[in-house]
Amino acid sequence: MSEEKLKHQNKPFHRQQSVKISSSSKNNPRWLLIGLGLSAIAVFSATAGAILALSLSNTPLKQAKLTAAEEAVFNKEESITFDSLQIPKLNRPVNILVLGIKVTTSDLPDQVHEDVGYHALVNSFQGLSDSMLLLRFDPEKDYVTVLSIPRDTKTLVEGRGVTKINDANYYGGPALAAESVSNLLDGVTIDRYIRVNVQGIEKFIDALGGLNLYVPQDMKYTDFSQHLYIDLKKGEQHLDGNKAIQFLRFRYDALGDIGRVQRQQSFMRALIEQALNPRTILRMPDILSVVRAHLDTNLTTNELIALAGFTGKKNRSNVNMIMLPGDFNTPEEGELSYWLPDSNKISSVMAQHFDLESEYDNLATDLDPTTLRIAVQSNQENQETALKVVEYLQTQGYNRTFLTQQFITEPLLKTKIVAQQGDNYSAARIRADLGVGDVVVESTGVLKTDITIQVGQDWKTPNLDNTIDNSSVKTISY
Repeated sequence: MSEEKLKHQNKPFHRQQSVKISSSSKNNPRWLLIGLGLSAIAVFSATAGAILALSLSNTPLKQAKLTAAEEAVFNKEESITFDSLQIPKLNRPVNILVLGIKVTTSDLPDQVHEDVGYHALVNSFQGLSDSMLLLRFDPEKDYVTVLSIPRDTKTLVEGRGVTKINDANYYGGPALAAESVSNLLDGVTIDRYIRVNVQGIEKFIDALGGLNLYVPQDMKYTDFSQHLYIDLKKGEQHLDGNKAIQFLRFRYDALGDIGRVQRQQSFMRALIEQALNPRTILRMPDILSVVRAHLDTNLTTNELIALAGFTGKKNRSNVNMIMLPGDFNTPEEGELSYWLPDSNKISSVMAQHFDLESEYDNLATDLDPTTLRIAVQSNQENQETALKVVEYLQTQGYNRTFLTQQFITEPLLKTKIVAQQGDNYSAARIRADLGVGDVVVESTGVLKTDITIQVGQDWKTPNLDNTIDNSSVKTISY
């Protein structure tokens, strides 16, 4: 149920209450206590009901049966402790592989399906991974990190050879997917997995009451073979489950799957902020019903509770979102298109955000601003201000700063300093030099840059002697 509907339904109750309460009792704290008490009971009941339902088994949402060898792929080290109230808490960093699975009837030719005249979606986990994320919940650094791995990433999948990483789940389930990701990411440990199918995401958004999100462009695409009809308008939108799936599945622009990964990160930020809204807990029974039917995981009940408690305390600045460093290939005719991983930059990301040893550890205190590739981005009407940002950064020694014609479409009040490759050390240094803006670790900026500065309405030009000729400022149209 949306917030607007909730308010609308509550209006008659408030009118009745105002009639019953006399003017002498308006300031009576008894009414406030009663209201708080009823709210607390409702929240407690919803939470207790959800936890009780989960507690029916130790791994309540596990739907895949793994062999002993497959189970051994995942780390068995204990990850939780209990506080004085016996509430589970994370006691170490935990890495969880999340796979978004899209399965249609054509993907399961050996199974009998009703002939509906098109390739219908199936509630299954046996298909290709349409999206792949590695999540790190780190109680030591107090951060959540989300690493997006494009589905077209070229890598070695055991038994299949060099192929796209989204093949791994189809041919070997969550264990082969985890093994392939670990090999790609410098041997990072995978503790648990979560698999969710497309139908589950749609129903989950509906159970939340929809999602408020800024759609960066008009999105229109039709695939009759799958009954996929995408028709979204640019601007601030309230998306129900069906429209949310349209937003996530759209990939028919210049950047293809990489553009979709960037939109997925924006979607996840909005989803996290809404899911952590106190009202969400009242929807827990409906949410749990959806999760039970469309999710497969080897997380235990106590681990789920510990993760929810840890994430619930995070704000936007404590959530890092990174895309696997790499670049497009240039396939010859008839060849597959791939996202080619950059092993050196991957090592940097894994060292900084996943605590894997790397030479990058020694670079954090010795950053050279002349090596950073920085894009300055603004909306189309604010290019003059963006040009001043470029000029100022060049006076500060950031010689590889350029103005991009890839415009911001969303209204931006505050300047954002986007650590495009996950390098928050460099982003923080630039923030100190600019004296304005918020540092965010995400991959929603300009590709092939280290840092993207998205100029907001808070930018004030520093009072410096400007010695740079405008003609020397590079403008790049990507």
